[in-house]
Amino acid sequence: MSSKKRVVILGSTGSIGESALKVARDIPERMEVVGLAAGRSAQSLLSQAKEFKPRAVALYETAELDSIRGQFPSGTRCSGGAEGLIELATMPEADLVLISIVGTAGLAPALAAIKAGKAIAVASKEILVMAGEEVTLEAAKHNVPILPVDSEHNAIFQCLVGEPSRHIRRLILTASGGPFRKTPAAELSRVTPAQALKHPTWNMGRKITIDSATLFNKGLEMIEARWLFGVPMSQVDVVVHPQSIVHSLVEFVDGSQLAQLSHSDMCFPIQYAVTYPDRLPNRLRPLNLAEMGSLHFEAPDPEKFPALRLAREAGTTGGTLPAVLNAANEIAVPAFLDEKIPFPSIWLTVEAVMKKHRSVEHPTLGDILKADAWAREVAREEVASHARS
Repeated sequence: MSSKKRVVILGSTGSIGESALKVARDIPERMEVVGLAAGRSAQSLLSQAKEFKPRAVALYETAELDSIRGQFPSGTRCSGGAEGLIELATMPEADLVLISIVGTAGLAPALAAIKAGKAIAVASKEILVMAGEEVTLEAAKHNVPILPVDSEHNAIFQCLVGEPSRHIRRLILTASGGPFRKTPAAELSRVTPAQALKHPTWNMGRKITIDSATLFNKGLEMIEARWLFGVPMSQVDVVVHPQSIVHSLVEFVDGSQLAQLSHSDMCFPIQYAVTYPDRLPNRLRPLNLAEMGSLHFEAPDPEKFPALRLAREAGTTGGTLPAVLNAANEIAVPAFLDEKIPFPSIWLTVEAVMKKHRSVEHPTLGDILKADAWAREVAREEVASHARS
């Protein structure tokens, strides 16, 4: 049996980070937490550090750092800001860096970890959506694996073990369909933030829950899959599966399909990423198909979910356009949550910003961040115009 994996968790106080710590409690003989980083949840970070006694911690927003600095266990060093994340991502003691930071803050630590020869486990969509080309090229150059933690990509990863890429016909991501799967398109302009936040399957943060309602999360996952598995966008599809038991499928050139199934619990993909290529017993609830009874699948409605079309366009064009799609969505979602714009204006805003952008091919990290900042500014202008109208 393989030795214990020493893991850094960037984004330890979010839902993915909390699930990762559950895995660490479940398989202590195989997973040691050596680093923890949080955005702004200082007290939660302190509580985690007292339990796991990591060698280092970091707090991205440094305002509360001084108030807790002296309370960490002895032997735990403490840092802050973007530099703190880089420091943890490149720790000599770490074997694997789990990146679950929302937004662009995870990009630089991901690249730093790769250049330091660390395997990375990716739970932050933005890393591969915005910088898929650069991240995958660097990973290949430094011969380090990118292990997917999103349940959909982890499912595909499991289905592809031992299969060469020439065997792939399609990667099929499953989508729950969100709370508006059965809502007529004409009624979407009247939905409220409270309705959009009631996800039927997963318990997630506000931003990703709205992304699930628009299917932008699935659009971002399509782009992510394109880079993770080295296939063109034309080979990435989506099917709606409201039970969220089949996490994704792979269709092979001979017409066979393989699927990965489990209950909706992020501990499953996190454990697989940590223990890969091994599998370990755990205390997670196994699946009983007889109890499930039936599983349902349907095609996504393109009229209700234009996000899939926009993501396919961005992923096919490539360059800086995926970063623009992501950034515009990150401005539009809070505008909807603050009731400044109606629900359909989320994708209308994204589409308008995409149409105004001139994509830069083979972008550097600087090009990507510049496009991201530009898209946010233009999206704010679009939101203002939607609000006035």
